[in-house]
Amino acid sequence: MGMIFNARRLSAEELAAVLADPEKVGTLFQGGPDELDLDKAWHGLHYLLNGTTYEVRGDAGPAIIGGDPIGPDLGMGPARLLMPDAVRAVAAGLDTVDEATLRARFDPAAMSEAEIYPHIWDDGDDEFDSYLLPNFTALRDFYRDAAASGDAVLLAVT
Repeated sequence: MGMIFNARRLSAEELAAVLADPEKVGTLFQGGPDELDLDKAWHGLHYLLNGTTYEVRGDAGPAIIGGDPIGPDLGMGPARLLMPDAVRAVAAGLDTVDEATLRARFDPAAMSEAEIYPHIWDDGDDEFDSYLLPNFTALRDFYRDAAASGDAVLLAVT
């Protein structure tokens, strides 16, 4: 199955419930309309946004593995929570990143050398065009919608 990334928007009421009882975090990922599934593209996107394997840099950097740990281990550690102000900052940061910028950062050899999951980057531009770029667009749209609604965001790699 592998490591899969999911994000979920949280309304103010849901955020209050999660903060009151972090153990409920795992029950919130149900595949609903307020969720984003990036499958295994998460690490490649993180690398393109940050230029690092796991370090978070810049406003768009926290989009994948930012935030603060919350709740139980969901498989690859606990979920991570971005509060509404952080969500707005990430959305604004993602809006400054365009296809040309991502394409310029896409270096299959460097990504393979850095062991960026899921180790498929030797396929080159096909992976960028058919996998990373569509998932980046979905990520950017997800954060735009969350920011516009004043939502918090939960992130999880399971």
